[in-house]
Amino acid sequence: MSRSAFTLDGAEVPFDDGQTLIEAARAARRYVPFLCAHPDYPAHGSCRVCTVLVNGRPMAACTTKAAAGQVVESDTPALTADRRALVQMLFVEGNHFCPGCEKSGGCTLQSLGIELGVTSAGFAHESPVRPVDASHPDLLLDFDRCILCELCVRASADVDGKHVFALSGRGLHKHLIVNAESGRLVDTGMSVDDAAASVCPVGVILKKRVGFSTPIGQRPHDVATPRQQVEGKEGA
Repeated sequence: MSRSAFTLDGAEVPFDDGQTLIEAARAARRYVPFLCAHPDYPAHGSCRVCTVLVNGRPMAACTTKAAAGQVVESDTPALTADRRALVQMLFVEGNHFCPGCEKSGGCTLQSLGIELGVTSAGFAHESPVRPVDASHPDLLLDFDRCILCELCVRASADVDGKHVFALSGRGLHKHLIVNAESGRLVDTGMSVDDAAASVCPVGVILKKRVGFSTPIGQRPHDVATPRQQVEGKEGA
């Protein structure tokens, strides 16, 4: 094995100094399931979908630095079952009804559910009642679908420099908020062209007047799922 390589499910994966396991895996076109990890933003391991075994210990692939000689396992029955349970819990915690969602076909949660063979909720639906904010002329917020990935928070702060979003509360009461005295998106400086407007992996931040404009079968994850994108393959 190379001095700067680890094994992932038996295959050698080279890495550069400072790369995380998931960064090195992506560069080598090796897929590790993910949800909150995004190549443009520092990872913080919030969802744990990318958990792998590193020398037998469970660790988040998005935050764990690659090291020479590591033995990493991702594609195991136990890890797949754990990921499936996590995704099921995310589906029932929010109001994720894919056939009626504008994000269908471009939703990372939906695509991951398909990848993991999620065919039923598995748990009782919580059916939360959270507000829909349609105050902005170009954007709509459906808070029911938030999975607390913090991508919009980081995009707005680190790229847009506007700090429009934040997470408030703890534990079961943790939720997404808008940083305005009124709590409404219209009272912020957010623009439809902001990075935060396009980074949401689910259907929380939606652009008005473009819903369902792309036919089913031609949407991003219809053309190539996250696995196919990482592996450099086109969809069927």
